Amino acid sequence: MADTPNIRIEGFEDDWVEKQLGDLYIERNERGNDSLQILSVSIHSGVSDGELDEDGLGKVVRRSEDKSTYKHVYPGDLIFNMMRAWQGAIGVAKIEGMISPAYISAVPNDEVYPPFMDYLLRRKEVIDQINNLSYGVTDFRKRLYWDSFVKVKCFFPSVEEQKKIVHVLEELDKNISHQEKEVVGLKKLKQYLLQKMFPRDGERVPEIRFEGYSDDWEERKYSEVINLLSGQDFEPSAYNDEGHGIPYMTGASCVENGKTIVSRWTETPKCVANRGDVLLVCKGSGCGTIAVLSQEKAHIARQFMALKCTKELDANYNYYLANSVVSDITKDARGLIAGIARDAVLNQGIMLPKILEQQVIGDYFRHIDNLITLHQRKLDTLKTFKTYLLQNMFLKED
Repeated sequence: MADTPNIRIEGFEDDWVEKQLGDLYIERNERGNDSLQILSVSIHSGVSDGELDEDGLGKVVRRSEDKSTYKHVYPGDLIFNMMRAWQGAIGVAKIEGMISPAYISAVPNDEVYPPFMDYLLRRKEVIDQINNLSYGVTDFRKRLYWDSFVKVKCFFPSVEEQKKIVHVLEELDKNISHQEKEVVGLKKLKQYLLQKMFPRDGERVPEIRFEGYSDDWEERKYSEVINLLSGQDFEPSAYNDEGHGIPYMTGASCVENGKTIVSRWTETPKCVANRGDVLLVCKGSGCGTIAVLSQEKAHIARQFMALKCTKELDANYNYYLANSVVSDITKDARGLIAGIARDAVLNQGIMLPKILEQQVIGDYFRHIDNLITLHQRKLDTLKTFKTYLLQNMFLKED
């Protein structure tokens, strides 16, 4: 087995050395006090960097309970939840605080750069090892005790190389955090604008409007501006497998990304949606979900309705209009498997500006959606790159 990882920080050539955690840590058992923040350990994000609120702390660590058995921890201490370490509840403390007696804390020696352990120990290979060393009758009772923790084996470079690796990964984490904030911020902006750029009940104009538009919006019914096609208008026997190239739109593929799996066609097509049509899941799982068909055309199934625009309704605008009224459309969904009736859509009241203003609004929201997609792709790329580095900047344990 190689003694160095696939990707190496420039300037470092020494072999990595395999060590047991018991060679690097001693257990800390120091009583905490009520002046300290209560820290928690998450399966997904390691040790918290401050005290959570009452709901976040959980039942076992309420502030009102006796804290005489809680443990004092310091920055750099390794902390793990005995009951959840095998699922990834392990990490390094960033601040001074105290922890539940259900947790174990350990003090590193000078062969360890503590932040390095946050990356090393939360890799899948190490969590799998921790899982194998944890014991209990069932998963619910499985624990990682100290005598098992000290047997965990990992490969270590010099402290200086540990620091360099941490610097690379922390910079990547900062970029990931920035992209996450961009995505969240854009989604919040979109939601805010969806509330402000459509008139409230009883109003004729929205609170926020593009310059140059001042006419009142018209109160209409959806039936006046769409042609509604429903997959429930025909029996499944209307389909056959003659394969004339128009796909059969399944539930999951429509809702996820507009791609299809099975191609079917009929000699006399009855329910074909075209690119840009708004598709509404009207029955079963995902009832009320809205998507836009991105491919040329698709033969929709019984759980869909296609809201096809007339010349009075802009296609882009229709997507955001449908999102603004879908809660009203679905409020009376009925049946053993919740379903939306055709009349619930057709009789839905809507507010409509003139077609030019519709186009401006539709284009604006489409621009926001494109930005969300762009930043989400950047975020996904960064996360994939981090996974790659974690797999290649560390030596895998036996």
